[in-house]
Amino acid sequence: MPKPRYVTDELPSPAWAALFDIDRIEAVLHAAARVGKALSYSETLGQLGYHFSRPKMRALCAALMEVDARARRRKEPELAVLVVRASDGIPGAGWWADSKTDDYHGLYEGPEALAYIQKRQGKAFKYWKKR
Repeated sequence: MPKPRYVTDELPSPAWAALFDIDRIEAVLHAAARVGKALSYSETLGQLGYHFSRPKMRALCAALMEVDARARRRKEPELAVLVVRASDGIPGAGWWADSKTDDYHGLYEGPEALAYIQKRQGKAFKYWKKR
């Protein structure tokens, strides 16, 4: 029988470690929230020491789910909503799938989606500006 390709308890290589450092990702997003700024996926990866690539963006998105899970446990505003596409200022499809958007039933792009995202970002900006 062939060995499994991936081992669940295997640590990421040092080159990828920052993409799994939830504390560090939270710190980047806390800093952005304090100054009222959303970050593109590329900017977020840059803050972690990486150039943009789709595999790194997907790894970041997985980590962002944990960032928001922590925020929910601490009763803090979500932070993943601050990471957006540079082209339109809206998070990607993964955010919409993972996020609690029961109060929104529109398209995931366009002016209505942007207004919804900015409202949710505003909650994080207000909360973290005070801290």
